[in-house]
Amino acid sequence: MGFFDKITDVSKGANDKMRNMSEASNLKRKILYEEERIVEIFADIGKKYYKNPDEDPKVFRLLCEDVDQRRRRIKRMRFELNQIHGRKICAKCDAAVNEKFQFCGSCGARLPDPEDEDFTSLESNDYYTESSGNFFDADSQKVY
Repeated sequence: MGFFDKITDVSKGANDKMRNMSEASNLKRKILYEEERIVEIFADIGKKYYKNPDEDPKVFRLLCEDVDQRRRRIKRMRFELNQIHGRKICAKCDAAVNEKFQFCGSCGARLPDPEDEDFTSLESNDYYTESSGNFFDADSQKVY
C-alpha cells in the first residue's frame, strides 16, 4: 500500500466520521422536535378539556394517536442514533450493548431489532423528554 493510498484511506475514514456526526446531529434535532410537539399536544389536550369537558372523545383520541405516532418515530430515531454509535440499548435494563449482539450481556433479554413485528410497540404510558430532563407517568399525578 502506497503513501497516497494511506492518505486516501485516512480521508475516507474522516469523511465517514463527519457524515455520522452530521446524521447523529440531525437525528437528535428531529427527536427534540418530536418531544416538543408531544408536550404541545398534551397542553392542547388539557386546554380542550378545560374549555369543554364534554368534548367529543374522538377529538381527544386523535390527539392521543398523534402522540403515539410521534413516540414510535422517536423510538425508531433513537435506535438509528444508537446504530450510528455502534450500539443497541436493552429495553429491559437500559444497558448499552454492541450492535453485533442479539441478546443483552447484562440481563439476557433479546435486544430490539427494527425488523421485529413489535419494534414500534409502545412499552408503557411513560414519557421522558430529553429536552426538559423531565420524566412523567401519564397515568399518575406525580411528576418525577
